[in-house]
Amino acid sequence: MQVLEFEKPVAELEAKIEELRHLSNDGQVNIADEVARLESKVERQLRGIYNKLSPAQKVQVARHPARPQCLDYINAFVEDFTPLAGDRTFAEDQAIIGGLGRISGQACMIIGQERGHDTEGRLRHNFGMAKPEGYRKAQRLMHLAEHFSLPIVTLIDTSGAFPGIEAEARGQAEAIARSIEVCLSVQVPLISVVIGEGGSGGAIALAAGDKVLMLEHSIYSVISPEGCASILWRSRDQAGEAAAALRLTAQDLLELGVIDAIIPEPLGGAHRQREEVFVGVEKAITSSFAELIHLDGGVILERRHKKFLEMGKKGLK
Repeated sequence: MQVLEFEKPVAELEAKIEELRHLSNDGQVNIADEVARLESKVERQLRGIYNKLSPAQKVQVARHPARPQCLDYINAFVEDFTPLAGDRTFAEDQAIIGGLGRISGQACMIIGQERGHDTEGRLRHNFGMAKPEGYRKAQRLMHLAEHFSLPIVTLIDTSGAFPGIEAEARGQAEAIARSIEVCLSVQVPLISVVIGEGGSGGAIALAAGDKVLMLEHSIYSVISPEGCASILWRSRDQAGEAAAALRLTAQDLLELGVIDAIIPEPLGGAHRQREEVFVGVEKAITSSFAELIHLDGGVILERRHKKFLEMGKKGLK
């Protein structure tokens, strides 16, 4: 597993633990006791590191290649998942995964952004950067969910929409705007979870929901720190400074009223204890279902509109 720069002291201890586990007791050192001592030290170091992550470091954790992605969550806790493909206009975009399934027994529509874990997967899913047909597929699936009175769950993890010429030629901006419009207008519960990186319009196109949740070490921003630094300082070298200024962490966004709740991650981030993260996300979604599923469509719309119209006021007080 890739080791982040600030995790190297921990990685060295973990390597020592693995080395000890392959040794036999020599009578002078009790291997089990030494392993336990080092494991305790690893836990203390991880707690110290992750309790004071800088925004720039949170960006690294949110982008960690081993961090669980959309399909990992679907495979972990979505029962009877039936994928639905295509926008019925141009093509199938595998940067956005969508389909019907059950979460904790509740039938729903699941739509998420998939980056891919290896080279083949990243190319197939276009690194999670959707083209217009991806957002039009999402619109189609949201309308389908509304037709059958099914709640919608979206899993957000993208650096942004695909910026290529062909995407712009096919109406990328319009597709994103329409997707936001559909999010704001469907009369069924819409729960969004930022599981990694929520980047720009490519993220909010699927995240204008009744409940917007974020994993503890995920990020959500109008622009990437690198893009912001390139515009303001004409250099990506100031990406760390930009990350702090953007207030893109879950803690900042909860304080500003942009999101509704933070889902805790296990010590060391989601990439270290995947199963624990799956349980936490499923519980958060199920809790949101319980709060929203009984509401009338008109009430849902009124609450959702009020939520977004009020957004930002909390941070200005």
